[in-house]
Amino acid sequence: MEEFEVSDASKKTKTIYISTIFSITLVLLMLGMLGLILVHAKNLSNYVKENIVLNIIVDEGAKEADVLQFQKELNGNPAIKNTQYVNKEIAAKNLTQDLGEDFVDFLGYNPLLSTVDVYLKADYANNKSIDTLKAEISKNPIVKEVIYQSSLIDMVNQNINTIGLIILAFAVVLLVISIALINNTIRLAIYSQRFLIKSMQLVGATKNFIRKPFVLWAALHGLIAAIIAVILLLGILFYAQKQIPEIIILRNYTEFGFVLLLMVGIGIFISAISTAMAVSRYLSLKIYDLYR
Repeated sequence: MEEFEVSDASKKTKTIYISTIFSITLVLLMLGMLGLILVHAKNLSNYVKENIVLNIIVDEGAKEADVLQFQKELNGNPAIKNTQYVNKEIAAKNLTQDLGEDFVDFLGYNPLLSTVDVYLKADYANNKSIDTLKAEISKNPIVKEVIYQSSLIDMVNQNINTIGLIILAFAVVLLVISIALINNTIRLAIYSQRFLIKSMQLVGATKNFIRKPFVLWAALHGLIAAIIAVILLLGILFYAQKQIPEIIILRNYTEFGFVLLLMVGIGIFISAISTAMAVSRYLSLKIYDLYR
């Protein structure tokens, strides 16, 4: 009979630990997905900003060698990511493709001018930086005009900032909820062990001696849950990439690795801390309080 009771208690304990790991896995998976959304939102923001184009119209009398030298100087500017030289022949070819007919034959000449398309780094994609850069570029004698859409740049920056704040606020709220869920899950698991904890204390075991194995097991459960959550997250990402191949342009392996490590760290840390707090609570209770 006693052997049956021990076996039944052991099965119950295993069930509790499995449900705890499962609950922590789901919470960490949710946090990991949110972390990737934040990372991808930042990368998407940079991608949009770095595709804003400044069109530098080159004077018609400028020599191509001077334009290429000017392009080389632009590429050395710390605010500029890259440039693209489009001479008047290429510009006419591109416009012909867009219009669907050869306007050069119709007009009898090519009215287009050569341009240098400038793509800025994300940190400099704002009107203040662009105005400074425009003033500097306009000093060059081969530059006829610098064109960019200031209203579009303002709108892009405002929308990106608004969306970023909303996602960040949501992330903070979700993190708080996730910590509370993990903490409550672990407290319920430790609740089933409260009589064992008090029994060990009554026979003379110190608080640290009692607390240590519980904390180590909790850290292990947090690690297992984090590994499972990471595997699930990788599976979701693999599926998403097959469905939407374009998201590969947003991938940053350093930031992605940081999110995965953060998931593991949060799983171990919160599990261990929550367990230590729960065990300490029951160590401080009187015997008659354990039945409440």
